[in-house]
Amino acid sequence: MRTVDVLVVGAGLAGLHTARLLARRGLNVMVVDRRRSLSTGIRTTGIFVRRTLDDFDVPDHLLGPGVRDVLLYPPSRRAPIRLTSDRDEYRVADMAAVYEHAHRVAESAGAQVLLGVRYVDASRGFVRFAGAEPVTARFIVGADGARSRVARDLGLDVNRRFLVGAEIVHPIASGTTTPVFHCVLDPRVAPGYLGWVIDDGRHAHVGVAGYPNAMRTGIRHLLDDFAADAPGHVAAAGPVERRGGPIPVGGVLRRLACPAGLLVGDAAGAVSPLTAGGLDPCLRMSELAAAVTAEYLRTGDRRVLSRYDGNALRARFRGRLSLRRVFAGIRSPAAVEAAVTALRGRAGRALAARILFGDGSFPEVAPRLADLTVDRPGR
Repeated sequence: MRTVDVLVVGAGLAGLHTARLLARRGLNVMVVDRRRSLSTGIRTTGIFVRRTLDDFDVPDHLLGPGVRDVLLYPPSRRAPIRLTSDRDEYRVADMAAVYEHAHRVAESAGAQVLLGVRYVDASRGFVRFAGAEPVTARFIVGADGARSRVARDLGLDVNRRFLVGAEIVHPIASGTTTPVFHCVLDPRVAPGYLGWVIDDGRHAHVGVAGYPNAMRTGIRHLLDDFAADAPGHVAAAGPVERRGGPIPVGGVLRRLACPAGLLVGDAAGAVSPLTAGGLDPCLRMSELAAAVTAEYLRTGDRRVLSRYDGNALRARFRGRLSLRRVFAGIRSPAAVEAAVTALRGRAGRALAARILFGDGSFPEVAPRLADLTVDRPGR
């Protein structure tokens, strides 16, 4: 039976980035994913924020045009608020290509990536799969999504608060749109969150997300209704792809690590509870996870695992979690209309700009890396 230093379950961005960093540290790393192709089963829109693109190496040719303008629409869709930054704040990636790039980079670093292999369970380092022979792993990294099976098997915390999102992707005719992020605040179609339209230069991404228990009908019906007259939606043909899935918004989980393994990405709740963005936090926490894992396997000192502590990271989430609870409780279109009206003032616009364009969307993990050796992104 094969033995590996680290088994990473899930070949999303968090799993592949963690695997790359660990393999570059000389560890024997295996990644498994039940998908046979990383271009299938994509759940994210692929919106990268400026802060991520500044700090991490995402190939420019995989990104759409920069977006500096956000239009916030009330439920009536009348008189949206335009917020404009003097910098490119968002770019939408071709996520199938991003995953394939991350796959190649992880393998180039020395990690073995096995697709079409489904994780079944793990006990005392013995891991069973459907589609491959079992292995013995010194350490397991759960990068297997919002409803992580690895988390349950390792006795770690699990996500309990979710939005559910759905998106359709349409081709667009070249030159027919301008780079704008359209955000519709309407609890009838997106209770507790929003509907959106944004494009990557080749495709329009049209989506909605919200709390499932507050939706008046199924998410797919809500999405189709929204897409029928969504602002800024110009489709050259029918949808080429549908995406969707749960979005954890309860903040980083408290118990993220144990001597048998740890969690990254959505499995760790590494999603901004306010904006529901997960690409930036998954990369940042993967850096910390890789450093902690490598040091723990090198020394065997369990105290190292305390550096990967969700309780400490959650301290930065208090305000965002409070705002998330406020948004969750606003179910009346009239109340949302009034809230958008309040945002039209100077203070309201400053608050909205801070949320949409600010640099503090996720806790900085760099201070926790101070005395742990780790490769910096892009090296």
